[in-house]
Amino acid sequence: MKIQKEIIEFEEDKSFKLFSPSLKNCFFWHYHPEIELVYVEASNGIRHVGKNISDFKESDLLLIGSNVPHLNFDYKIQTECRQLVLQMRENFLQDLIFPIPEFENIKKLLDRSYLGLSFSGETKKLVVEKLHHIKDENSFKSFIGLIEILQILAHSTEVKELNNEDTRIKWFLNDKIRMGTIYDYIHENYDKKTNVNEIAEMVSLSTPAFCRYFKKQTNMTFTDFVNTYRINQAKLLLLQNSCVTEVCFQVGFDSLSYFNKLFKKYIGETPSAFKKKHLSKVK
Repeated sequence: MKIQKEIIEFEEDKSFKLFSPSLKNCFFWHYHPEIELVYVEASNGIRHVGKNISDFKESDLLLIGSNVPHLNFDYKIQTECRQLVLQMRENFLQDLIFPIPEFENIKKLLDRSYLGLSFSGETKKLVVEKLHHIKDENSFKSFIGLIEILQILAHSTEVKELNNEDTRIKWFLNDKIRMGTIYDYIHENYDKKTNVNEIAEMVSLSTPAFCRYFKKQTNMTFTDFVNTYRINQAKLLLLQNSCVTEVCFQVGFDSLSYFNKLFKKYIGETPSAFKKKHLSKVK
C-alpha cells in the first residue's frame, strides 16, 4: 500500500519516451519527477490523480506534473483497454523549455501540470493523432512532434484542472532526512495510535518545536495529517473492494461512526457511497 517512486529509464539520445503499458491487475499507486502525458482508451474507468478521484468514459487525455501521486489508469478495467504514455526527462522543463522565449505558453502549461490536467474535445482528438504519428518517427521528428503537442495543449480551452491545490509529495522530498523519517513513521503507524512525542524525539525536536516544524512543512497539524493519510489509505482499500468496517479498523480508527464522519468531512460522501460509486464505474 505504500506509495512507490517509479524509476524511469530513458534511451541515451532521447528527451522523452513513448510506450504502451498494461498493468490491469496491478495496483500501482506511484509518483515520479518526470512530467507525464497519458492517453487511455476504454469503455469506462477511473482516474486517481493527487486527491482527485473521478471517472472517464471512452477515453481520457491527462497531463500529470512532477511528483504528483497517481494510480495506473487501467486498474480494474476488465474490458479492452489501450494506453499511450509519454514521459519527459526530469530536466525537460528546466533545460529545454525555460531558455526559449517562444516556449512561454508551454512553460506555463507545464508549470500548472501539478494540478493534473484533463483534456477533451478536438484537443484530445488532435493530440492523440499526433501521439500515434510520432511513435514511429525518428528522434528529431518525434521531438518536433512533441513540441507541437505541447503547443496545442498550451493553447487549449478544452481542459479541466483535476485538483484545486498542490498535491505533490514535496513535503518530504524537500527535507529528505527529517521529513522522510516522519513519513516513514506515519506509514508504519497510521493503523494504530500515533504518538507526537515519540516522533518528535525521533527527529531530535521538542514536541512544541516539532509541531511548529510540521505545520510549516505541510500546512497541517500532525493529527490532521495522520487523519488525512488514514482516509487516503482507506480510499485505496475501498477501491480494492474491502469491507467498510474492516477498512475502518485497518487504517487505525477504533470507532466506525467517527470514521464515517471524518471520511464524509474529507471526501464529501460516506465510505459506503464512495465505494459503491467508484467500483460500479469499473465493473
